[in-house]
Amino acid sequence: MTLSRSMRDFSLEVFFSEWEFKAKYHMTASDMESLSVADLLAMASPEDREAYQSLWLGYTQTWGAPELRDEIANTYERMTAENILCLAGAGEGLYMVAKTLLGKDDHAIVPTPNYQSAETVPLSICKVTGLPLQQGTMKGGWALDLDALRDAIRPNTKLLSLNFPHNPTGLIIPRADLEAIIAICREHDIWILSDEVYRGVELDPENRLPQVCDLYEKGISLNVMSKAYGLPGLRIGWIACQDKAQLEKVERYKHYLSICNSAPSEQLALIALKARDQILTRNRQLVARNVTDLEQLFADYPGLIEWTRPLGGCVAFPRFTGPEGGEAFCRKLLDESGVLLLPSSIYASDLGETPADHFRIGFGRDQVVKDGIIAMRGFFETHYADFRA
Repeated sequence: MTLSRSMRDFSLEVFFSEWEFKAKYHMTASDMESLSVADLLAMASPEDREAYQSLWLGYTQTWGAPELRDEIANTYERMTAENILCLAGAGEGLYMVAKTLLGKDDHAIVPTPNYQSAETVPLSICKVTGLPLQQGTMKGGWALDLDALRDAIRPNTKLLSLNFPHNPTGLIIPRADLEAIIAICREHDIWILSDEVYRGVELDPENRLPQVCDLYEKGISLNVMSKAYGLPGLRIGWIACQDKAQLEKVERYKHYLSICNSAPSEQLALIALKARDQILTRNRQLVARNVTDLEQLFADYPGLIEWTRPLGGCVAFPRFTGPEGGEAFCRKLLDESGVLLLPSSIYASDLGETPADHFRIGFGRDQVVKDGIIAMRGFFETHYADFRA
């Protein structure tokens, strides 16, 4: 299905504006457990701690602090600081890349379901074709169909949007598939915008993909401190790209938006990136433990939740198979037990049918996930005792 239209309301953010800080158990969070400023500063070298405490609170460089860009470049194989543009979060990157790459006569391809702005922003500019992820028994429960991708390409296709580990399914495609996608895009001169915000929290590090900007001359890798690192309050993201002319176009567009980033946030992001092995190791251990606990809950009520273990990130997209349907289940669970899930209607797409009865559940946080699982177990026992194993 292909459409072009102006941007509609951001359904997920509208939903969160009502419920994110009101619900007792936020069990659909898409970020990892965060740190306090004190916790993060404890990881810093004496020099970096002093640099933060004596920081000058003036404007910062539009491209980002040079030392921060150097450290971000160290997370890639082929990038240098000149290949990095810092942003005020990942959303700014999704918006600006689409606005600088696409024109009204172009065409884009976006997998679905997806984070809404990945499709809505391109749709406000040009024609967009949805590429539905396929459900089945494959590893991770979902797959991207390469033949469907080939069929979606037009002579004017300019951009393919990717996101692995995927929000909301947790899918990571095989490396061979990623290499095939790059070969297809190289053949047709198509840019790839690769949202890699969950890279580093794979349940099995063997599934970790290389970053697209390291592999492809027309690849743009997007990352942020918010998701895998669990530091959304910093509002620091970035794009990395071999094509410096394209980076400069995005930087010029940034002059109309955030202009520059927060100086304290940049210094704290630098500290976190220098401690990335410690932070990401903690976060991988946390998701592994929480996924195991979720799987035990679902196994105790077979036939109620259709679950396939995600491969990466801290969200999954299981399907409710109980009697009343997924939307009613999510609503009743919230009303009676204070457990917040995202029903699949929030992922409704203009580009095709949304899988019915699914819900997004998050497992990246610590105590709230433990408490939320207990609350869900009590709710299941009250309403679905007939399903208990």
